[in-house]
Amino acid sequence: MKLWDKGFSTDKKIDHFTVGNDRELDLHLAKYDVIASRAHAKMLGKIGLLTDKETKALVAELDSLKSRIEKGTFTIEDTFEDMHSKIEYQLILALGDTGKKIHTARSRNDQVLVAMHLYLKDELTEIKSQTKTLFDVLLNLAEEHKDVLLPGYTHLQIAMPSSFGLWFSAYAESLIDDLYFIDAAYKVADQNPLGSAAGYGSSFPINRTFTTKEMGFETMKYNVVAAQMGRGKVEKATAFGMANIAATLSKMAMDICLYMSQNFDFISFPDELTTGSSIMPHKKNPDVFELVRGKCNKLQAVPNQLTLVINNLPSGYHRDLQLVKEIIVPAIQEMKACLEILTFSLKEIKVNKGILEDPKYDYLFSVDTLNELVQNGMPFRDAYKKMGQEIQQGTFTPKRDISHTHEGSLGNLCLDEIREKMKNIL
Repeated sequence: MKLWDKGFSTDKKIDHFTVGNDRELDLHLAKYDVIASRAHAKMLGKIGLLTDKETKALVAELDSLKSRIEKGTFTIEDTFEDMHSKIEYQLILALGDTGKKIHTARSRNDQVLVAMHLYLKDELTEIKSQTKTLFDVLLNLAEEHKDVLLPGYTHLQIAMPSSFGLWFSAYAESLIDDLYFIDAAYKVADQNPLGSAAGYGSSFPINRTFTTKEMGFETMKYNVVAAQMGRGKVEKATAFGMANIAATLSKMAMDICLYMSQNFDFISFPDELTTGSSIMPHKKNPDVFELVRGKCNKLQAVPNQLTLVINNLPSGYHRDLQLVKEIIVPAIQEMKACLEILTFSLKEIKVNKGILEDPKYDYLFSVDTLNELVQNGMPFRDAYKKMGQEIQQGTFTPKRDISHTHEGSLGNLCLDEIREKMKNIL
């Protein structure tokens, strides 16, 4: 069944090429098409295009379909082009002529749009929740290990003292920045496009304010052409939000891979969270974190993928836009999987508490030793030269009893303030 069926069939090869994997992807979106159809049916009843009896029958059948979708018993067979044709078929099968009226005053274009907006709102909310869970794990680890020192690096050279408290909470606070982008994407998604029909509105006296409130949108996309132009744009906004989180997770995964290596030996994980080698019995490989790094690097390419699909399309609908679904839906699933596995794994992290006992880290303390000379009255440039000479001559003695007190330093992590920032964005 096709919504545009006029009594003739397309070539099977054309059909396969144009439908692609829509049926599989639409299983993620079907619930939202039903939610939008329910609001649309109630609106048609409100403006007199459906009787009260027809409206109630459609709403009841749509509720039944939604229940089936949520239970996982709803399928889209090969005989149907997509979720829209299957849902409409089910309505006609159950309600006869009443079911045929559901498509009054709408197009498949605004059906896809509104389903995607509703889907993205839910998924962005879930991504935000999962990010908050990871944030909590990181801040708890920062509190637990705040006094364990860790080498800080610049240019991959030993630089200055850091701490596990700083390291964990740095990634926690970075996630707050990422959520600003997720919030921006949510604001784009939180606009009702239903009623834009094929992109130019409808001659029926539809009530878009009603459907906007019924579906829980903050506002509507008023201009019907602008609503249609939002297809691809809302997905790209979501992709940019996810790309920011992915960049943070990828960087942390890279740190973990480095810190787990024997050359660093800063952290470790239980054997069950690592993998082995087929020929080297001593190996404990960080496969999970390497895959997080790789997957998150792929996620950072998603905005560019979407840009290349939708860039320079003129206004109005084009079939190219179907392709954004197969980019954004799997990307969302990958994002959630990476957040989940990092949260799961980091709860089991073990930190090495004696890292800085190794004499190769003595030079970490050169700046703190220099700063003590300055505090005792020596001009900074003279203290810098004195320290440089001692290091070169091998007479440098590090000052290990360091004291960092300013906000955000290893002696003053401001964890409560970081928590408050997260609380504000939530």
